[in-house]
Amino acid sequence: MRSKYPHVTEEPARLALNSRKFKPFTLQDKVPINHDTSMFRFALDPDEELGLYVTSCFVAKARVGDDEKPIVRAYTPVSPQYARGYFDMVVKKYDDGKMSSHIHGLEPGDVLHIKGPIHKLVYNANDFKEIGMVAGGSGITPMLQLLQHVLDDPKDKTKLTLVYANKSEDDIILRSLLDSYAEKYPKQFRVVYTVDKASTPDWKGEVGYVTKDMVQKYFPAASKDNVMMMVCGPMPMMKSVSGPKLPDFSQGEVDGIFKELGYKSDQVFKF
Repeated sequence: MRSKYPHVTEEPARLALNSRKFKPFTLQDKVPINHDTSMFRFALDPDEELGLYVTSCFVAKARVGDDEKPIVRAYTPVSPQYARGYFDMVVKKYDDGKMSSHIHGLEPGDVLHIKGPIHKLVYNANDFKEIGMVAGGSGITPMLQLLQHVLDDPKDKTKLTLVYANKSEDDIILRSLLDSYAEKYPKQFRVVYTVDKASTPDWKGEVGYVTKDMVQKYFPAASKDNVMMMVCGPMPMMKSVSGPKLPDFSQGEVDGIFKELGYKSDQVFKF
């Protein structure tokens, strides 16, 4: 029987990640997606899977410039959970982002030191009837990890709605992949794009920041049973939509639009 995942066989896989120590992974290829975002493919052995579960991430470490201490940042890969022989990262380069600039400076054959998995939210099929997701910019990656997992599982009937915010239409990361999922699973997954300013008169998405009206328009109400709202993106968006995580990275109180609309702490998860 062939697996539904590419590069996967029925033989048990070895797991590449180590949660106790950083390991070097070799960059195999990088492909630009738009003006400031690229996809980076790292090589694994043919019988290896990365070793993340849904939802989890890893941390990357690098010594940059003259910094005495290495920079450490968390990332969620965008390759399928059970892909063997490789994993893919999508990284947006920020002008003041030391790690993102470092990763964008890597060339095939260079290595990146990674440790994980880092626990986020343990997900099981049909844990929720509906999941609403708000993502901004590169905050799409943990949402993609989850929606791929849900939609690729025929036993999981969870309904998913994603509102994805970006500066412009050109900034939308992995749009073709998201659109393909929405087309393939129209009764289970819906994606709505919003941009700061429409670049063409025929733009069919929303315009502006994520608002209370958008949340009410597209997402299940807080009063519905078994609903989960998830959010990941830049800090200003997090503050406005859900309230920020605490300095120790714990969830903190629900605030912002979600609080105003009555969502409780057990209905909200902040990546």
